[in-house]
Amino acid sequence: MLWQACRMSEPRASQRPAHLLAALLAGAGVLHFARPKPFDALVPKELPGDRRTWTYASGAAELTVAAGIALPRTRRLGGLAAALLFVGVFPGNVKMALDYQRRGRPARDRAVAWLRLPLQWPLVSWALTVRDRA
Repeated sequence: MLWQACRMSEPRASQRPAHLLAALLAGAGVLHFARPKPFDALVPKELPGDRRTWTYASGAAELTVAAGIALPRTRRLGGLAAALLFVGVFPGNVKMALDYQRRGRPARDRAVAWLRLPLQWPLVSWALTVRDRA
């Protein structure tokens, strides 16, 4: 009973990481539908089927995970799903960096592609923190 009273008095700011992560994932999910072409290029050729289908499926996954995080009742599962999603898309980000390098894209684009790679790990950590605080 005392633990619940203490938990109820926690500042609302403790929910901010979850809300921000949900917004990030929702925004990315919407982009998969609004501007799918850049995401199509991230889909490895080895995957069966149409690249656009994979783009839409990953966008739907991001929107689903965002909803899971946004709802307190499913936040713990949503945080875990987000961490797994960030690990799962990592090969696509590696592919993008390698493709940019091979195709001689402008130096700025190549730098951004390579710098995105280490950012996946803080995203995984953020998602696991949201899970643990749920």
